[in-house]
Amino acid sequence: MLWQSYTKGFKAYLKLERSLSGNSVDAYLSDVDKLRQYFNSINATPNLNDITISDIKSFISWLHNLGMLATTQARVISGLKAFFSFLMIEEVIENNPTALIEAPKLIRKLPDTLNIHEINALIDAIDASKPEGMRNKAIIEVLYGCGLRVSELTELKISNLFPQIEFIKVIGKGNKERLIPIGGTALKLVDIYITQVRVHAKIKKGNEDFIFLNRSGTKLSRISIFNLIKTLAASTGLKKAISPHTLRHSFATHLIEGGADLRAVQEMLGHSSITTTEIYTHIDRDYLREVITQFHPRA
Repeated sequence: MLWQSYTKGFKAYLKLERSLSGNSVDAYLSDVDKLRQYFNSINATPNLNDITISDIKSFISWLHNLGMLATTQARVISGLKAFFSFLMIEEVIENNPTALIEAPKLIRKLPDTLNIHEINALIDAIDASKPEGMRNKAIIEVLYGCGLRVSELTELKISNLFPQIEFIKVIGKGNKERLIPIGGTALKLVDIYITQVRVHAKIKKGNEDFIFLNRSGTKLSRISIFNLIKTLAASTGLKKAISPHTLRHSFATHLIEGGADLRAVQEMLGHSSITTTEIYTHIDRDYLREVITQFHPRA
């Protein structure tokens, strides 16, 4: 499919002709790479000109089955549309397989969350005797314990761990840095993984500082985290459609329900606007309404 050659041209097109920022360009390239990962997962290597609308629909179903949010799917579709439009301009392809593809309709709704028993079940389902077991336990603890976005987790570095004061430094959207407290359990599992498991890995050059590595000695991809969550949910019999973001939602929801200050939660989540964080107060209101319905004699 000559992915590398055409993605280089696409990158130059985005930078020079569309004048996009480095972060935006990286996001577009990441969207295109997800399609490559999909074809790899089904052991297919079609020519770019042979990709059909049916292939794109199957790819979108694959994203959905991974547990990706509709907003993420919409962004990926937008990125693919830009890529195939570029290929049309360059006369690499004759037909655009994304031309009739519509992004999923975005409905603002309260996010799904897990209770603490469900989170514990996910962690307990991990086989710690396997080489990646301790790593996976640490991943779940950090996602839930710190409320990280999946991209923030994959980019988390050893140099940004401050165990003495129990904080981690995270690089969020727009390269904004923030400090987040990390609980004792998560910190302990991360330390065990780094000092007892990761220390034996053959790490590829350039990946030495990333905390969570795959078997090849490179940092984990977003897709691998989605697959991990999906596998754990299936193994525990969890019926909810969850993703890594579900643990972030659960982190925020449990803090708000426990009485945490909204501004503090906003800071830890890295939301630029308090209105984004306020969705979790709606969850809290639903919880309070359930309490009234269940326990009040005149409800």
